[in-house]
Amino acid sequence: MRRTTSPRLDAPEFSDGVEKMSERAEATRRKLLEAAEEVFAEQGFFRASVAEITRRANVAQGTFYIYFKAKEDIFRALVRTMSHDLRRELATAVASLTDRAEIERVGLETFLHFVTRRRNLYIIVRECEFVDPELHRWYYSRLAEGYIRGLRQAMARGQFRQLDPEAVAYVLMGAFHMVGMRWALWEGRVPPREVVESVVSVVLHGLLPRAGEGNPGATGG
Repeated sequence: MRRTTSPRLDAPEFSDGVEKMSERAEATRRKLLEAAEEVFAEQGFFRASVAEITRRANVAQGTFYIYFKAKEDIFRALVRTMSHDLRRELATAVASLTDRAEIERVGLETFLHFVTRRRNLYIIVRECEFVDPELHRWYYSRLAEGYIRGLRQAMARGQFRQLDPEAVAYVLMGAFHMVGMRWALWEGRVPPREVVESVVSVVLHGLLPRAGEGNPGATGG
């Protein structure tokens, strides 16, 4: 009787199979996250169910538990994924820029386009404050880290005034967050150009009039 041997672990057919399984697994996990984003945004975390998430993802309910232990786990994974996606998009957009004024403009525009495409970010991160306060704090702290680093570098180059970079980062994040809420979340669109330019002007120059601008509303005595 002819003896057979098991394929070596590095054999092409084994490697290809593992790669394909990995790709299929990642695609399924992504489908579950996308479905969870829809369900949590529409129904809220506490009303949402695993059954509805798997129905939207078009997978068996048992498949869910291969990737996540419970509804809480997929919610946390979703918040981390959205955080990663936003930070990656921002980093890519400004990677080649060195002028801080341009970085602020491009960063704001990139953020506004992102939240216009993914308005659920606002709903899910806000809900995170009640589902997992520690993760909610992590989301903003992680976003601030890169901002603080960039501001500190700009201050060292003389492009920004010497201020507390962490305080400045949170002030600007708060301003951008509210502008995104006003136009992206409430109206589903990117703000007009004059809105972006007004925000950037406040970031770079503050509210006081610059030399030579005068006050068009003033009248002579």
